[in-house]
This record gives sequence, structure tokens and C-alpha cells, in this order.
Amino acid sequence: MKLIYAFAFSLLLFTSCNNGKDQRIISGSNGNINNLLVVVDNLSWEDGVGETIRDVVAAPVQALNQEEPLFSINQMPPLVFDGFATKSRIILKIEKGNPAGMVIKNDVYARPQTVAVVSGKTDQEIKDQLEEHGDEIIAAFKKEELKENQRRIKISLMDDQPLQDKLGIKLNFQTAYRIAKQEDDFFWIRKDIPTGTMDFIIYEVPLNTIKKGDSAIVDIVRMRDSIGKVHIPGPVEGSYMITEEAYTPYLKETKLDGKPAYETKGIWDVKNAFMSGPFINYAIEDRANDRYLVIEGYVFAPSVEKRNNIFEMEAIIKSVKIL
Repeated sequence: MKLIYAFAFSLLLFTSCNNGKDQRIISGSNGNINNLLVVVDNLSWEDGVGETIRDVVAAPVQALNQEEPLFSINQMPPLVFDGFATKSRIILKIEKGNPAGMVIKNDVYARPQTVAVVSGKTDQEIKDQLEEHGDEIIAAFKKEELKENQRRIKISLMDDQPLQDKLGIKLNFQTAYRIAKQEDDFFWIRKDIPTGTMDFIIYEVPLNTIKKGDSAIVDIVRMRDSIGKVHIPGPVEGSYMITEEAYTPYLKETKLDGKPAYETKGIWDVKNAFMSGPFINYAIEDRANDRYLVIEGYVFAPSVEKRNNIFEMEAIIKSVKIL
């Protein structure tokens, strides 16, 4: 019997040690939202490779009323990429001298973390890989930053019970937001920021409001303009929020909460007044409730950058759950 106990204890000890060998202790990642660390030697950064990197990851964000890059870039040569520097949440690493390729890795130096490694034997091979896989790299970084934004939002959540009661949805807002206007099928939710406001409007419309096909964008603009006229007054009498007529919005079909949806990005304006800013609008096809659920975020912050404001709003909208 003693022999059996001794064998069992030895087996348990061996298993524990084996398991320990496969487990790494990884510290937490850090960095501001949409701040990208690019690891590449200084010469390449100042030459054609650096130019291609900037063309890909610092391209202008769609539908902002001033030019801002997709990511704010910090460049670092490989020789000093060590210690604290490796803890950035999103990293683009250029490896010259290796066979041409691109691979996306997770939690390499910290957690959570996304690292895109682009390699090539020559500068041209590296540039070709960046151009070929640019969309994939951007999508991976955006996914990581969206998760981080949603994690931060969850730290202090506003009570969304009114949304559950009136519209049958759950939505994660920080406590900094407040309900400015509430009706049976319409909510206006606001947050004050140092330079202006961040606003959400949430409402429902019949399914026949938006027709599929080429007319969808026309229907969406008409829908949001009619809502603006009724619910979002401007600073002077007779003014209200509309869609900027000189700027064609971007439209994309996507899915939210497993349901088909239209994503629209554009510029809002105020009829008969001088106010404007970016908006992001999702119209979710909710056939179970015979409606489109519409959630829109828009920012008013004159003369300051608004990329991260809109990105925060996207993170909030993508937390939606239809009950």
C-alpha cells in the first residue's frame, strides 16, 4: 500500500512539473488606444519600407471631418526592442533577411497583445508583403483595440435597464454617459468631454424603412435626417441635425449580435447653423421584432481629433445584445 501511495505521489509531482513547463508568466500589455509600436531599423524606416508602413497603418480614417491616421505610430529599432518596450498591446515587427511572409501572433511578450511580423529578404519583398496583407494586419490590430476599449468600458457601467424595458436591448455604456431624452422608442444618451459632447441616439423603425440594394444608403440618410428633424434640435430656431449633403457616407454590410446590419459612416451637419462632426450608424435587421434597431454615435468637438471618440462609440455599439 505504501508503494502505491509513493507511486501516486511521484506521478502527481511529475505531472505538475510537466504542466509548469508549458505555462509562461506573461505580464500585462500597455499603451493608449490605437497607439502602434513599429519595430524596424532606422534606415528602413526613413526609406521605402517606412513609407509603405505609413501608407498602410497611418492611412486616413474614413469619414472624419479632419484627416487623422488609423494608428498613432511609435517607431523603434530592433536593438532597443526589449523589456518594457515589448509590452505594447499592438506591434508591427519588420524582420529583414528572412523568407518573405506575414504572420500574426498573439500574447508573445505580454497579454493581451497582437503582433504582426512581416519579413522579406529585400526591402521590396517586405513592401510587397505589407501591401498584400495590409487589410489583414489592420483588422487584427483593430480587433485587439476594440476588445481593450470594451474591457475599459466594462469597468464602470451605466444602468441600461431603461433600454431593456423600452427597446429590449442591453448596451454597455460607461457611467459618464447620461440619458438626455427618453421616449417609448427613442433614446438620446450624452457624455460631456472637454471640447464638446459625445452623443448616441437609439431608436427603432419598421423593416420597410430601408430597402436592400443600391437604394439602402438613400433610405438610411432619409431616415436619420427625419429623426434629426424631430429629435435633435440645433442651437437656433429652425435648425436640426442632418447628414452633410456634400459628403457621401460610407456604407458596409456587416453583422451585429449575429444579425445582418448596415454600417454607415459619414459627417453630420446642422441645418441653418455652423456645426458638424463625424457619425457612425448601425441599422440592425431584427426580424423577430419586425424592426430595424438603429444605434448611432456622433461627436461634436470642434478643432480637435475625434478618431478615438468614434472608436469608443463603435466599441459601445458592438456590445449590443437584443433580448
